[in-house]
Amino acid sequence: MKIYMIVLDTNVVSEVMHSQGSLVVRQWVAAQPITNLFTTTITQAEILYGIALLPSGKRQTELSKSAELMFVEDFAGRILAFDETAAIAFARIATERRRMGKPISQADAQIASICYTHQATLATRNVSDFEGCGLTIINPWKSD
Repeated sequence: MKIYMIVLDTNVVSEVMHSQGSLVVRQWVAAQPITNLFTTTITQAEILYGIALLPSGKRQTELSKSAELMFVEDFAGRILAFDETAAIAFARIATERRRMGKPISQADAQIASICYTHQATLATRNVSDFEGCGLTIINPWKSD
């Protein structure tokens, strides 16, 4: 049986981590079956990198602990890696976007290729960043 997969982009994961994050996004995430929600090693790296750049102190420490718990517990077994199959899709996606005159960042192309190879829907605020990648995209900020 195929599981319906929704991959949360970095901006969605970040929004959910913020105590003052968008209520619409938080409610949208909460309404999804937890087993359908995934993220990627790319998003994990971006979140951890962003936290590491913060000045040392209470906020950085709290966010580090929160991120660790989220990735180890909340997303246990549901963090998708950039693998050989995704690497092949990456080359196609990045090339097609460049030919369209809409270059894509390396991180976004990696996330897009992971979603593509898993036939997963991508939840992101940055819809235009992923257009032309062959993905189904949901914007939780504009969800009904």
